[in-house]
Amino acid sequence: MNFNFNFPTRLISGEGCLAANADLLKLGRHALIVTGRSSAKRSGVLDDLLPLLDAAGIAHTIFDQITENPPILTCHAGGQLGHAVGADFVIGIGGGSPLDGAKAIAAFVANPTIAPEEIYDPAKRIAPSLPIIAIPTTAGTGSEANPYSILTLPDGLRKKTFTAPESWPRYSFLDPRYTASLPVSATVSCALDAFAHAIESYLSAKSTVVSEQMALWAAGQIWPILAARPAEYTPAMREALLYAATAAGIAISITGTGFPHPLGYSLTLLDGIPHGRACAIFDGDYITYNARTERGAARLEAFAKAAGTDLDTLARELPALSEVEFSFTEAQIAERVELIAGAKNYANSPYVLSKDEIYEIYRAHFAK
Repeated sequence: MNFNFNFPTRLISGEGCLAANADLLKLGRHALIVTGRSSAKRSGVLDDLLPLLDAAGIAHTIFDQITENPPILTCHAGGQLGHAVGADFVIGIGGGSPLDGAKAIAAFVANPTIAPEEIYDPAKRIAPSLPIIAIPTTAGTGSEANPYSILTLPDGLRKKTFTAPESWPRYSFLDPRYTASLPVSATVSCALDAFAHAIESYLSAKSTVVSEQMALWAAGQIWPILAARPAEYTPAMREALLYAATAAGIAISITGTGFPHPLGYSLTLLDGIPHGRACAIFDGDYITYNARTERGAARLEAFAKAAGTDLDTLARELPALSEVEFSFTEAQIAERVELIAGAKNYANSPYVLSKDEIYEIYRAHFAK
């Protein structure tokens, strides 16, 4: 039995949790607020946060340039800004992209002379990252509960994960109200991402007692809501999804993810498919291939039971919920497969795909 667990992030949850714990914002004298162009305003976080910073005498600078699949060059620019204004801690607001971006920017502020890709070199990234506060406005990536920062490299075609011991948020404020402005389509995509985290973590050979319980609990919260396909999401649904996504984020902080994640990266980078939907299109394949192994079959049955459904339903409905439909030529398939062929995630499943099998999966979904 594996009972190892290390979780540096303190989670604070509930409506109004930010104002109720305003003293925790006092991590420094100048906060660099990292966010996208509109989510921090639309969600209401800025309206709540800025008066609290002002009341505490904490200066702030807003960097609102983070886009989906955050480019490392953008994060480097954010780090330069943070260093110039004298920021001594970072507050990330938004979905996975701003929160991932905040982690990278916290490292760049502390190491202002490094080149963008030198963030991956501990010999060059000498100073520890600035402290980070995370405030999620989506229920999907779980970035508020893990140290991962998935960045798009300068060529725009590849992603690479940055992490450091200080990349864990010091505090994460989970207020379901901040997810209420998220449209239905984006809410579904985020929930699919969180569900992918749960199932991929549960099947991982790195799983522990803690990650397993988090993954199973998340599955039981997410699947009934996804399966209902609600036209609108109630506050209770949004609360369940937010906490479940965070639980799944804790799970992958222990185990990492499996092969739907790299299979989906090409669709996200080249074709603009939101990350959660790009993973979901391959969830049926994840179930089918892993069910061929003794460990995978047993784990999948337990996972489906925790979700309140059966494997056939999951294998059928998850790709359907993705609503991803493409028709690619053989050359386009090759371009997408070669882009993600070397990912480490493939080894993190009971069944390890071969390159030929990756091609088979892509052809089955997308061949003209």
